Amino acid sequence: MNQSISARDYDSFRQFLEEACGIVLGDNKQYLVASRLNRLLKELDVSSVGELIVQLKKQPRSGLRERIIDAMTTNETFWFRDNHPYELLKDLILPELTKKRSSQLKIWSAASSSGQEPYSISMILQEYLKSRPGSLTNNIQILGTDISPTMLEMCRSGVYDALALSRGLSPERKKRFFQQQGDLWQVTDEIRNRVRFSELNLMNSYASLGQFDIVFCRNVLIYFSSELKRDILRRISQTLAPGGYLFLGSTETIASYSDDFETVRHKGGIVYQLKSGGSTPTTPSFPRATLDRS
Repeated sequence: MNQSISARDYDSFRQFLEEACGIVLGDNKQYLVASRLNRLLKELDVSSVGELIVQLKKQPRSGLRERIIDAMTTNETFWFRDNHPYELLKDLILPELTKKRSSQLKIWSAASSSGQEPYSISMILQEYLKSRPGSLTNNIQILGTDISPTMLEMCRSGVYDALALSRGLSPERKKRFFQQQGDLWQVTDEIRNRVRFSELNLMNSYASLGQFDIVFCRNVLIYFSSELKRDILRRISQTLAPGGYLFLGSTETIASYSDDFETVRHKGGIVYQLKSGGSTPTTPSFPRATLDRS
């Protein structure tokens, strides 16, 4: 691949990406485009981003559009990332929800990537239920959403290689929650059965998702403009049940972006709880996202 991207080709690609999925690339991010598209260009035997754009215009229904979006939005993740959210879930939030004796428990993982987050949540729930049988409803639903169809297929399979399992997963949890299949490992049915996956662009409406007790939207907002952060947080607050909880990434903050939440601190971790009344539903507007890796 030719790593050099001309200004004209870069502008054309930025226009395509904005129209395709709402992501706005900043100036001088040619290196980011080159690194994200390098594997795809090799697979297609395409020499440059300019040639890729030409092929896209010639064959708009070839599936190339979706593959480009996949390449530009796919990020690596790992099991039990940062630990604190999962400790808070087990030690603080689940005991509080136990007291409510609700008929169902719904959790949304808003950027599920390759599935480690929603499956980690399911493992925590399994451990909690084992330590406190009958404490929670049997109607537990975890929804994982992502913009990438490729990532969602991986999520649904629940199959991972040894390298993926080495990132954040203890040997004890690997033994308890996975079944070996040759050189690969599959999440057990007890963990998979409470998780489902669906394609969703966070710029689009959340109305069809229903209401959640807990939302994980971690390490996502850092890629968006301030305007879009405010809009996403407002619409997330509208999906939360009264007193519901929101987890953000360890480097993300709700400060200056939303007044709908109270900050709850517990053993070094932070979670945001919806204030009484929450956000008033309004007709959504969808600003553009900015893709940048700091």
